[in-house]
Amino acid sequence: MDRSTDGETDPLAGVDVLDGVDAAAAADTDVLSLLDPAVRDWWVDQFGAFVSENGGFFTPPQREAIPLVHEGRNTLVCAPTGSGKTLASFTAIINELFRRERNGGLDNAVYCLYISPLKALANDVHRNLADPLDGIRERLAERGESTEVRHAIRHGDTADAERRGMLSETPHILNTTPETLAILLNSPKFREKLRSVEYVVVDEIHALAANKRGTHLSVSLERLERLADGSPTRIGCSATVEPLDTMAEFLVGCEDGTPRDCEVVDARFAREFDLEVDCPVDDLVGTPGEVVRSRFYEQLHDLIADHTNTLVFTNTRSGAERTLQALRERFDYDESNSACHHGSLSADRRNAVEAGLKEGDFDVVTTSTSLELGVDMPHVDLVVQVGSPKSVAALLQRVGRAGHQVGQVVEGRVIALDRDDLVESAVMVRKAESGFVDRVFVPENAYDVAAQHVYGMAINAVRRESTVRETLRRAYPYRDFSDARFETLFRYLTADYEGLEERNVYAKIWRDTNDPPDGDHHYPDFTVGEPLIGKRGRLARMIYLTNVGTIPDSFSCDVFVRGGDEWVGELDEDYLDTLDSGDVFVIGGERFEFRYRRGSKVYVDRTSARPTVPSWYSERLPLAYDLAREILAFQRDLLDRLDSGGVPAVRVWLRESPLSERAVRAVTRLYDQQVAFAGSESVSTPERIAVEEERDREEYRRRYYVHTLYGRRFNDGLSRLLAAACASESNASVTVAVADNGFVLSMPLNRRVDAAGILRGLDPADARADLRDALRGTDLRQRYFRIDATRSLMILKRYKGHEKSAARQQVESETLLSLADDLDDFAVVEETDRELLEDKLHVAGIEAVLARIRAGEVEVVEHTVETPTPRAFGLATLAATDTVLAEDESAALRDFHERVVAEIEGADD
Repeated sequence: MDRSTDGETDPLAGVDVLDGVDAAAAADTDVLSLLDPAVRDWWVDQFGAFVSENGGFFTPPQREAIPLVHEGRNTLVCAPTGSGKTLASFTAIINELFRRERNGGLDNAVYCLYISPLKALANDVHRNLADPLDGIRERLAERGESTEVRHAIRHGDTADAERRGMLSETPHILNTTPETLAILLNSPKFREKLRSVEYVVVDEIHALAANKRGTHLSVSLERLERLADGSPTRIGCSATVEPLDTMAEFLVGCEDGTPRDCEVVDARFAREFDLEVDCPVDDLVGTPGEVVRSRFYEQLHDLIADHTNTLVFTNTRSGAERTLQALRERFDYDESNSACHHGSLSADRRNAVEAGLKEGDFDVVTTSTSLELGVDMPHVDLVVQVGSPKSVAALLQRVGRAGHQVGQVVEGRVIALDRDDLVESAVMVRKAESGFVDRVFVPENAYDVAAQHVYGMAINAVRRESTVRETLRRAYPYRDFSDARFETLFRYLTADYEGLEERNVYAKIWRDTNDPPDGDHHYPDFTVGEPLIGKRGRLARMIYLTNVGTIPDSFSCDVFVRGGDEWVGELDEDYLDTLDSGDVFVIGGERFEFRYRRGSKVYVDRTSARPTVPSWYSERLPLAYDLAREILAFQRDLLDRLDSGGVPAVRVWLRESPLSERAVRAVTRLYDQQVAFAGSESVSTPERIAVEEERDREEYRRRYYVHTLYGRRFNDGLSRLLAAACASESNASVTVAVADNGFVLSMPLNRRVDAAGILRGLDPADARADLRDALRGTDLRQRYFRIDATRSLMILKRYKGHEKSAARQQVESETLLSLADDLDDFAVVEETDRELLEDKLHVAGIEAVLARIRAGEVEVVEHTVETPTPRAFGLATLAATDTVLAEDESAALRDFHERVVAEIEGADD
């Protein structure tokens, strides 16, 4: 596209856009000069009132991004929520479309694709596109001109009639989702409308890159690259994220192994944040639970009363519900001025809450970790985060919903309700102020996504095998996809294994060389003897279009007591991911020991043992690995100050951070008690892992609290390795309970192992193979095999108008797994194990820490205690309900605390 200025020597001639505004706006002259007069007039009218607050007509990301998009350069725009980065992308694109329309007209085709991971966000942007387009139309009308630039939204909820209408009257700007784009690329008629695409905007790229939806999109963009008449300009919009160079490469892909050029607009700290961590009381353990909860709700009510609209994030859906219920019971809130929003509510209810929040109708809305809530909420002036959001990026993205107007300060408050959360939150806001952001880890070399796209390419046309390989390798997650991996992938897709067809697993592609002219598979458009691939089966396109995507189905399982098959309730399948045989959980107020699962049925035994897996476990986000390492560094620095200057020195140091005085006292109290009770070596640091052994004579259990503060994913993997080794050493059953700040191994009191010594002896070179062995036969692996089998189209969710439930998929997958495990290098099995080890259990981090232990860079320190230390309270009471939701105080926690205090006071005497 020619992006000249139509020969105008002075685009601003006769337009006194800067009269009467702050002189700082003069810096925006160059950007304004790029805009068509009608676009420029709309922008000045719309944002002229914000010049003094913003230092010009444009926010920092807009000032940098608009010229880059205007020039057609691939651009990653990284800036906080509410800084106008998406509008920056669209402004340059709209401007070019208006100019193209005026100079020669627009074809009935798509020029810009806007891709969002969320339907709610796509709806937001769709509305926000309407405002500038309508405003520009008005200004064109004043000039006697008109425009037909069209935009539309298309995703899974779009009606069939609307979809058909897009063929006859095609939107020039199409808002869609990654899944719908994949479908459009295989839709015979609509894919032709995509040849004209010149711009692709990928919004919320940080949320996509970390999972397989982003992997899927990255390959779709490379397929679009081959389809389009030219190379579309790619624009990525991201909230605060790290590393930027990885996100840029993920956005643009590569050619011949070299990343394409991409400009990075780094405006991550362009907005002013007002953050503070607080807690209801300065003694979160010794204060009765009812007092803590009462003061928390009073504190929350006061914050709501001091602001116009408050958005409250909790870490669980039940937490959002009960927080709102408690506010309504204690204060003057009802359905007219308060609401709750989370993913379990109906779409109509969520939409109604979103609409009310956007209009400023609610004083307060509570919500959970769901990202379905749109971001365009101009009246929200405070975000309250209850408990740790588990990463700096999540904190900034959530509090960024406040002050969603140019020039407004982002006001956020984090209220911690237990001491582990308080420590996490204290470190989080310290690091946020310093510019630290957690890294995004991109899944790599996923066989299931590759299988979908190779199948999709074969369905569209017979392909050169070299073209398929090249297309896949141009996507960032597959840049290192080896020839050996391709052979594994192709062997699966051609069903080159005995016994598969007998299990109704059929070949999806054929793979052959182009035969001589008298052969069966001669294709004159290709060189004789050239390796080709093509689709197998008459229903291939239907199968692909109805099963494409990466979001797994899930279901609830019925729970039965073994023996009499007594039904006791249901468990969400996500929660079952956390359970291994022997784990104890609570349902309906009773305790049950998990034994095994068969399809959609779970079998348990009644027990009086202490629960090992809390009910909220599957809902809460895991602690980010990078933030966890920063907490270890924080503990080291705090211990240094406690050792050199005592409690006063720690308090002075903590007051340098955005912590309330209550929070300062609570953090200081925790570590002062820990050191007084068990010494400095009982606290883990970057150079030390603390292990404490507790002998519980009442329950006749021996427990090892392993303070590996590296996040739940890391701890889940390492605990499996250590538990397997301890079980082998002791010849006893070992149960495991996992949290973000460590894990607990439990065995009978009459058995003992050197847990610290075994940890020191774990070989990093064996970690991957040993962990893979430890996962064989687990329900977790069975579930992930089902998910990856459906993604790989080995199991079809939909076929000939019939839909197979997730429960039925699970039954079928368990039968197939027994066959697949016996096949060599079977792609679906390889992907199941890769995903578990790399994406879920963070084996790379485990290998790195074990290597540091072996090299002597990390010491493993052990000590024996009669009661858990204060830093282990969270592990010892892992199954206790969240404080904000608790109906009863935790007697165990108070008991631990009283023992610690008594021993400290006895030592002082």
